[in-house]
Amino acid sequence: MMTKRRELDHGLEELNELIIDMGRRVETALKQSIEALEKVDAESATRLIREDKELNKIEEKISEIGSRLIATQQPVAKDLRRILVAFKIASDLERMGDLAVDVAKVVIRLEGQALIKPLIDLPRMAQIVQMMTYESIQSYVQENVNMAYKMAKDDDLVDALYAQIIRELLTIMMEDPRTISQANLLSFVGRYIERFADHATNIGESVVYLVTGSRPDLNA
Repeated sequence: MMTKRRELDHGLEELNELIIDMGRRVETALKQSIEALEKVDAESATRLIREDKELNKIEEKISEIGSRLIATQQPVAKDLRRILVAFKIASDLERMGDLAVDVAKVVIRLEGQALIKPLIDLPRMAQIVQMMTYESIQSYVQENVNMAYKMAKDDDLVDALYAQIIRELLTIMMEDPRTISQANLLSFVGRYIERFADHATNIGESVVYLVTGSRPDLNA
């Protein structure tokens, strides 16, 4: 029979593995949604939307395991923080998955259209955010506060690229009003990726809280 400490450790390890799995899925979802956008591939976009249900199931499992551990093991101090942080990170990752789905829905709306401009900055934004997602989960696994704080710097770079994209799209719309509908959709994609970065930054904040017991505002 498992001792109470061993049972808690086992549950915490299970939470870790589920968070890592969610992070990997979210990173892949963003990559695939942008690839679908570059090709205006509605079929791939539709498949990605279907797969989002798996993320929701993993988040529910994290909630169940964490709630059970709190009820039966009565964790304190860092053990309790670890569970609370798992809840928060899972919520952020689930929302990131939803944002990848939002990008996929834009692809479906663009089906049959030629893109009004070559996509350069949107994929560049997405690459940075993919790396942020990976590093945010690594900072959690390693309890690496320095890596967590790096999220804020990367987020600033994403914000700058988003502002640049909006400026370019506005110029295109002014030059040719026929592009307004698609330009608006592409601006939505930029916003979704920018929000994705905010959630990765939230994960960084959660890691700092886990390690130090205080939560900074890295999105300031």
